[in-house]
Amino acid sequence: MTDSSEDAVRAYYDAIDAGDYEGFADLLAPGVVHERPDRTIEGRETLVEFMRGGRPQTGTAHEVGATYRNGEGSYAARGRLFDADGDLMFEFVDAFEVEDGRIERIRTYTR
Repeated sequence: MTDSSEDAVRAYYDAIDAGDYEGFADLLAPGVVHERPDRTIEGRETLVEFMRGGRPQTGTAHEVGATYRNGEGSYAARGRLFDADGDLMFEFVDAFEVEDGRIERIRTYTR
């Protein structure tokens, strides 16, 4: 993974956890699509608003264990999500498509 792409993927989680929605928006392409197990979210503004107040729990923390390059513009991150009390909620893998330094698509897999 290139440094800038890995930085963008890791910054994605850091921005969510810090509540830095302006920084979060800067990482996303205008037409970003996030496919989650429970829904698909389309568009930068819609995804930012979901992360700001529409997700099932706020105050969560992502622990990213590893990032991987899957090919040209394709990356993955494996980690765990903890609730506000520090309890493990689930493990995840997010598959990212990044173009020109902006996240175009995210597919989330959980267990």
